[in-house]
Amino acid sequence: MPSADASAASPRVSGTQVRGTDDPRSLDLSRPSAADGTPMWELAADAGGLDVNSRYAYLLWCRDFADTSVVAREGDRMAGFITGYRRPAAPDTLFVWQVAVGPDFRRRGLASRMLGHVVDSLRAQGVRFIEATVTPDNKASLHLFASFAEKAGADLTRDVLFSEHELGSDHEPEVLQRIGPLPERAEGASRPFSGSFEPLESPSDSRGSAPD
Repeated sequence: MPSADASAASPRVSGTQVRGTDDPRSLDLSRPSAADGTPMWELAADAGGLDVNSRYAYLLWCRDFADTSVVAREGDRMAGFITGYRRPAAPDTLFVWQVAVGPDFRRRGLASRMLGHVVDSLRAQGVRFIEATVTPDNKASLHLFASFAEKAGADLTRDVLFSEHELGSDHEPEVLQRIGPLPERAEGASRPFSGSFEPLESPSDSRGSAPD
């Protein structure tokens, strides 16, 4: 899966504090701001398995796509992030570009919690589908999106978006994961996906979305 750009400062939305620092709900989730661009770039490099974009790209992402992205923090320390955007030709679709979770914050369900957070924030704006691309060997990312679809009660379809020929001989095909339509939710209903799965090993490869 690939990576991306973003920015736009706004009040942080704190997660509910619960017992145990291993609980992903003890982390603070918020929209990224320009100040998060460099830490996101550093985390993408440290996470491993991601296509790391330039520092400039992350700064732009934090400016232009903050509404469709999220950062997770433990105090002043960045624990993870998701970058995504609404497709210009299909504004009801969120394309997840990259998901990164720091090595010290894995196995807590953070990737799935961040994904649920972003999706929930966009449902009122008409987002009903989620897309991401994953290479066939990226089992963690495949599991993440399959788990999300199942818990959300939505269909998941897969089809090759870009072939090895298009991407080059050293790259596996990018398989589009399309989730949706998301079921309608009653006012005040609980989130369709609270998040429990976290990739156990390396993060997703990040060519057009990614978990961990």
